[in-house]
Amino acid sequence: MKEQIIDTACEMFLQLGFKSVTMDDLAERLGISKKTIYLHFKNKTELIHECTCNLFEKISLGITCITDQGLNPIEELYEIKKFALTHLKDEKSSPQYQLRKYYPRIFESLNEQKFAMMKECVLKNINRGMAMGIYRANLDPGFVARIYFAGVTSLNDEDLFPKSDFPMPGLMDHYLEYHLRGIVTPDGRKVLNKIINSNLE
Repeated sequence: MKEQIIDTACEMFLQLGFKSVTMDDLAERLGISKKTIYLHFKNKTELIHECTCNLFEKISLGITCITDQGLNPIEELYEIKKFALTHLKDEKSSPQYQLRKYYPRIFESLNEQKFAMMKECVLKNINRGMAMGIYRANLDPGFVARIYFAGVTSLNDEDLFPKSDFPMPGLMDHYLEYHLRGIVTPDGRKVLNKIINSNLE
């Protein structure tokens, strides 16, 4: 039952926001009493913490599976983007904004984990791309990894990118192309253009 509560809560939090979903809403969706939820979680904050940890672990595992495939580094980034969109879905609210505003400790902890995971992943991607000659040889991998993380994180900022004007799938496509065009070599540009053109078909 605990896993079912976490799975359903994660889905509702991503669709509607961490603040918007009440324990009553969750109990109604599950067809159980609120008391049953409290048998597994002492309060909503604990449930949110469990949900964010669960979601982070699933996404981290999925990304690791992708990076283990030995794909071309440019293709790898596009596969990771597709995977992230599948799991985060096209959010109808601003769950990241609500998490930061109403549950700042959980938000900060999650952000630290995300940075550590993404930094390692992007550093490996950059170094492989440079070794293959599809990323520029004069890049500073540590700088690029941090800029990439800062940019990806900013996509969830509702003030900068209102979802009504910037739906997440298109926004992530634009950002990924923007990032890659700044670091690819002419050979890398051919790979990138091929992927972009195939996505348009």
